[in-house]
Amino acid sequence: MLEINVSKRFRDGEREFVLAAECACEPGITILFGPSGAGKTTLLDCVAGLTAPEAGKVAIGERVLFDRSGGVSVPARRRKVGYVFQDLALFPHLSAEENIGYGLNGDERGKRTDAILESFRIEYLRGRKPREISGGERQRVALARALVIDPCVLLLDEPLAALDAVTKAKMIDDLREWNRAHGIPIIYVTHSREEVFALGEKVLVLENGKIIAQGRPYEVMMAPTQETVAQLAGFENIFDATVVAVTEARGTMTCSLANSGVELETPLARMNLGTLLRVGIHAGDVLLATVPPVGLSARNVLPGKLRSLERRDMIVVARVDCGVEMAAYLTLAARDTLQLREGQAVWLVIKTHSCHLMTG
Repeated sequence: MLEINVSKRFRDGEREFVLAAECACEPGITILFGPSGAGKTTLLDCVAGLTAPEAGKVAIGERVLFDRSGGVSVPARRRKVGYVFQDLALFPHLSAEENIGYGLNGDERGKRTDAILESFRIEYLRGRKPREISGGERQRVALARALVIDPCVLLLDEPLAALDAVTKAKMIDDLREWNRAHGIPIIYVTHSREEVFALGEKVLVLENGKIIAQGRPYEVMMAPTQETVAQLAGFENIFDATVVAVTEARGTMTCSLANSGVELETPLARMNLGTLLRVGIHAGDVLLATVPPVGLSARNVLPGKLRSLERRDMIVVARVDCGVEMAAYLTLAARDTLQLREGQAVWLVIKTHSCHLMTG
């Protein structure tokens, strides 16, 4: 178990930034997710020993890496922490083999380097310089260099951001296979919602230097309780609302969206009448019909007018004015079959449990 409880203060001109984060990471992949400037890289640097916190403690199992009150600060080179940076930081004048073995000494150097070259299927890169290999191959070399020291913790700062999906998937498979044998905590920084679901057993959401949510990816990202998390998770529709009715027997509430006259049935929560909150709805959870729908289990059917259609790759974003502007995702086939046009009367269909209730 990697335990982190650190505080670090920065000043950039008039702006002051404070990192104050506490978390625990078990063996396996923990995703560190958040907007730019949230403090993700600073948190990794504190674990690696590249930045000294002003207060707090970092420990892996019984081994304390940093403890300000106890006067402990293990140097970065002795922490056995693997770190893959965004820019990879490979030595351009060294071969792949020399880059991988750079942090090793003695008789173990050749043996360990050979083993990791074979494990990551990059023996053929042994004598090549970084400029002579592809981006995906450079990523594999950087990852192999971080793992060849047999680290007790691995830190990955958006290492796969520039790779295509196929190459990325293969590298993740290799990393998972390696960690099945070693079982260490891995902290993986990303901005990608897709990577959160594809990679992590746990996700930590960092904002303004503080961890504001944590848990299993689906729980945190698909059912957020805070608006910031909802925005990061890609909830396209977020509205101010007021609780106007509570029906405990049915397990539902009615929420009135601000300044719109629109009411939505939502899941029941511990809230009183008049409570102000926010309602978030994924555009992918909104169905669109061109005739009034009947015989549905969904409780929310909203009439409206189609304002715009915007194609994004293989998805079409339909924006509908139904008292509030709401976005719905359609396939190209659905758009063509429905023969949609701007100004057309449409109906939006939203299930009760697609309405997620959030605080600030």
